[in-house]
Amino acid sequence: MPDTILIVDDDVSVTTMLKKAVQSSGLEAEVSNSGETALELLQNKRYDLILMDINMPGIDGFQAVERIRSQGIQTPIIIISGRQEEIDTLYGLNIGADDYITKPFSPITLTAKIKALIRRSRNDLPGSSQQISSGPFTYNTSTLRFYKNGEEIPLSAKENMLIKLFLDNVNHIFSKDMLYEMVWGDRIVDENAVMVYINRLRQKIEDDPSNPQYIRTVRGLGYRFVV
Repeated sequence: MPDTILIVDDDVSVTTMLKKAVQSSGLEAEVSNSGETALELLQNKRYDLILMDINMPGIDGFQAVERIRSQGIQTPIIIISGRQEEIDTLYGLNIGADDYITKPFSPITLTAKIKALIRRSRNDLPGSSQQISSGPFTYNTSTLRFYKNGEEIPLSAKENMLIKLFLDNVNHIFSKDMLYEMVWGDRIVDENAVMVYINRLRQKIEDDPSNPQYIRTVRGLGYRFVV
């Protein structure tokens, strides 16, 4: 049975686009045009993932996420928003969202995030839903803190988003274009920014940054996170 995604957005054109993107990837989709309706639906049905818009009348997306989590519902949530400020991203993750994507975005990027998040949520052990662990690394999705071999490594907001993306997609190759769109939220790619932040991460997590073991360059394609 296909996974079912709940799309919450008051803009009909957006929900139509999102529904088509979800269904084209072999997933089922249901639509709610308000935070209030979404909360009612979640009382009566289990969904595999929620796509949540922020700017809605009445209960906005942030409030809806807080209420969903306060009710003990652990369904993965991706916030979709036109806001690109880092503070909004971090706030959304802090109150219980699992990921954040800014408009405009490509359907391929969105569905990749959806499938990765559903896969990760199913691989989590009971009681460990707030942590992603892979190799020597652990990322706490509640506190947004990152550790290597149990020792915390402080990260900037962009570094935080990059490492979470890598941990969600171990062995997956990301082009610079994909990384820029998924982390910076822009299709006009600044390749230098991507390289700068990759190098910063390598300086923090690699034993030998000049010969990276974890964030590897795949010539002509991009980067792959390996553990």
